[in-house]
Amino acid sequence: MLTLDLSNEPRWHDLATGVRVLLRPLTTALMVATRSDPGVEAVPDGTSDEERALVFAKALARRAVLDWEGVGDTDGNVITPSPQAIDALLDIWPIFEAFQLVYVSKGLLLEQEKNVSTPLPNGPSAVATAIARPARKPAKTARRGRTSL
Repeated sequence: MLTLDLSNEPRWHDLATGVRVLLRPLTTALMVATRSDPGVEAVPDGTSDEERALVFAKALARRAVLDWEGVGDTDGNVITPSPQAIDALLDIWPIFEAFQLVYVSKGLLLEQEKNVSTPLPNGPSAVATAIARPARKPAKTARRGRTSL
């Protein structure tokens, strides 16, 4: 069953020990806006899937991150989220992976579960249970005869 969260409130997500981000809900509007991002649209043909995923994740995070905790500059000063800081945060591999896992993949899982039933591996009868008993011997071929019209 698909559970709807009607509150549509931002939520905190832990990305690493001591690092958490406040993210907008992953809505259709947010995904559509991200797909239309100039950086996403400018990705050239032939770009690897990994590079495309990083470009998309950064564009999505720039729209979704409202606040964070546990993120600072090289001097140890707390910094606020900005497009450049969000991109730098996602350049850290474990953070990127956590963002994909706790935020992006949640939306993609819903995409796979659209009809709330598991897909059949090969057509509607692929997992059906046979209930008829097998024939004892093959059927004989029908006789050829004359047909009258």
